[in-house]
Amino acid sequence: MNSSIFIAKRLFTAKENNNNYTRPIIRIAILAIAISVAVMILSVFILSGFKDNISSKVIGFGSHIKITKFNNNQSFENDPIDFNVKIYDEIKSLDFVSHINKYATKAGIIKNDDEIHGVVLKGVSDDYNWGFFKNNLISGEVPNIKDSTKNITDDILISESISKKLNIKLGEELVIYFIQNPARVRKFTVSGIYKTALSEFDDITVFADLKHLIKLNNWNNNQIGGYEIKTLDFENVSSYTLEIDELIDFDLKAQSSKELNPQIFDWLRLQDFNVIIILILMLLVGCVNMVTSLLIIILEKSKFIGVLKAIGLSNWNIRKIFIYNSIYILLNGLFWANLVVILFTFFQKRFHLISLDETIYFMNSVPVKFDIFSMFIINLGTIIICYIVLIIPTVLIAKISPAKSIRFE
Repeated sequence: MNSSIFIAKRLFTAKENNNNYTRPIIRIAILAIAISVAVMILSVFILSGFKDNISSKVIGFGSHIKITKFNNNQSFENDPIDFNVKIYDEIKSLDFVSHINKYATKAGIIKNDDEIHGVVLKGVSDDYNWGFFKNNLISGEVPNIKDSTKNITDDILISESISKKLNIKLGEELVIYFIQNPARVRKFTVSGIYKTALSEFDDITVFADLKHLIKLNNWNNNQIGGYEIKTLDFENVSSYTLEIDELIDFDLKAQSSKELNPQIFDWLRLQDFNVIIILILMLLVGCVNMVTSLLIIILEKSKFIGVLKAIGLSNWNIRKIFIYNSIYILLNGLFWANLVVILFTFFQKRFHLISLDETIYFMNSVPVKFDIFSMFIINLGTIIICYIVLIIPTVLIAKISPAKSIRFE
């Protein structure tokens, strides 16, 4: 039997040994650890959820990788490229590619009786994956685009923000003017209205049949604006982009979403720094609280320490009694912290308990992403760091004299 563990159990878990002075100290220490660890875990969960939410919206409007004409064009207008079935099928067959589609974009102006609003018309074909926008539809349906070059639909998908600004309802017609030589006008029918709360895209992006853009730009039926590619793993999108760039013709370029939207992804990376600061502060709070509690308990149990020394127990064995007690407090705190985090994550994801202002945070509730690996690492790191830190205050035990401590309670 390990005498230190046995004494620690009897001394700090038995009710008769927990007087009115020791019990609140232990409870405060458990509460402090629970709060600190819960804040650390939730910070990581919320940051992961926030980054995933924003990234998925940016990718939903575009893709992981885009292939366009190699030039310095920074406008919304695409230079045409010839649709190459061989390259299309070759990219589609790559093991990391989940989807590929054709597209083109063109700037235009929507005008009604009272307002005008600049938009980017994104033309897509029958191979477009509407999954993201179907999940974000608030009314209507996505445009029904056919493969046939003769069958052109006038359906258009607009955002709720555009609908409200221009007072356009579902099923109504709208007119888009295209500034070119000569100027062109197209009439569309609103088939659906979506909302993603990502205002940077919602305020300008509308979707229609790619064949409209081909006609507007006087392209032949085999020309497109580019390809959009979605991969199975966004984390490795940079290496995938380089691999695809090697496959395409010299006059084409492949760019990842991170390259096309650097301001958004740089902003998301900055959030990591905030979480690191929170983790460090909460860990410091937990460690300081544990050390303080342990020092108070050691001083309060000084007579008991003197008795143990008098019967021949070594300083290290006595120190281990208090370290084991602190680990007991720590594990209790971790248990309650993990329980609170799991319950909060479940109810937040299901019922959206805490809401957010969409105009500021681009989402209507606090996003949380449950990550068992991050939870395990935070728990393990807390145990290791606190154990190391708790060795320091137990040095005080070696300075306690048995004669003095037994003589004076």
